Amino acid sequence: MFFILQQVLQAPEQLRGLPAYGEFDADLMQQVLEEAGKFVGEVIAPLNREGDEIGAQFNNGTVTTPPGFREAYQAFWQAGWPALSAAGEDGGQGLPAVLEAMLYENLSAANHGWTMAPGLLHGAYECIKHHGSDTLKARYLEKVATGEWLATMCLTEPHAGSDLGLVRTKAVPQADGRYLLSGTKIFISGGEHDLTDNIVHLVLARLPEAPPGPKGLSLFLVPKFYEDGTRSAVACERIEEKMGLHGSPTCVMRFDEAAGWMVGEPGKGLNAMFVMMNAARLHVGLQGIGLLEAAWQKADAYAQERQQMRAPGSPSKAGQADPIQKHPAMRRILDAQRAWIDAGRVLAYRTALELDVIKHHPDPAKRETANRWCTLVTPVLKAAWTDQAFTGASACLQAFGGHG
Repeated sequence: MFFILQQVLQAPEQLRGLPAYGEFDADLMQQVLEEAGKFVGEVIAPLNREGDEIGAQFNNGTVTTPPGFREAYQAFWQAGWPALSAAGEDGGQGLPAVLEAMLYENLSAANHGWTMAPGLLHGAYECIKHHGSDTLKARYLEKVATGEWLATMCLTEPHAGSDLGLVRTKAVPQADGRYLLSGTKIFISGGEHDLTDNIVHLVLARLPEAPPGPKGLSLFLVPKFYEDGTRSAVACERIEEKMGLHGSPTCVMRFDEAAGWMVGEPGKGLNAMFVMMNAARLHVGLQGIGLLEAAWQKADAYAQERQQMRAPGSPSKAGQADPIQKHPAMRRILDAQRAWIDAGRVLAYRTALELDVIKHHPDPAKRETANRWCTLVTPVLKAAWTDQAFTGASACLQAFGGHG
């Protein structure tokens, strides 16, 4: 990972060209990555198997995450990991976006179920920062930036699927400036859990008399708990069964005249939400890279140990066998996935670097060029490497033969 970052992309030199990172160097970058790897390897990865075998538990509206998940998350945010790239004035560390991207690649490889919880934090932070009122930012921005409170993205509904223009959740304005939201949202990752003391829901809904279709959607913020400690009228009805993702509660959420505040302008909900969705797209691509890396690591390690038959050109004698890694058919499987992983990292890390250019470069032309790169590459990265994560993991499974 560091080789690609430093030798292939010359990231330290590029970042030092931005005013925000004038004193940034390769040593700091390597130190952050090594500490991230240590935390992920020692704290998060060991929870993966038990997390999937036990899974999140639902009981009368309450969701309990698997053993160790809450303690790991509390250690995660208190160590400052969610706040890597958030601005210093918001409680963040102000480091480059590429470091945050690499952290989440590691997390996805180690424990995807656990990683679903903080996976939307960066997008929620950007959404509130760019579209929230001063009051909302004062109340919620730092809590989300640091990860002390987790966030959700409440988009789809039972009848809508991916067609958000069909969303029916209503938001009725009140005299005090708040809105009462009523409706049901499905497939809400982390809609209810015990990882944090509060959850910030970002919800697409319609104002009365709003036009049909996507132009009638506005965005609202509804917390699990208000400042006075009272709980909002948001309830988890059930959690879904998701193969391989049992550690992450995927919730059906019901809003019963839950009071919240508008984020952004009326009818511009999708504009505000897309800030969040675009931030998530790069991370979804990195999930694919991370999962493929995990599959390759396991297959490669087993292929070095498992001995079967003599490989072509092997000096082994009759009755002896070579590691299957030396057989051309196995080399093809392993090397093909290794190429996908390295190529994906080059594209993903370069895209994360371009995000910093968009945010910090003084030249508008440079910012526009970087924006064009991200607009083109991000959806390609997301589509291609999530697809290859599935195909490549299946190929890596072949290394185990009957043990697969």
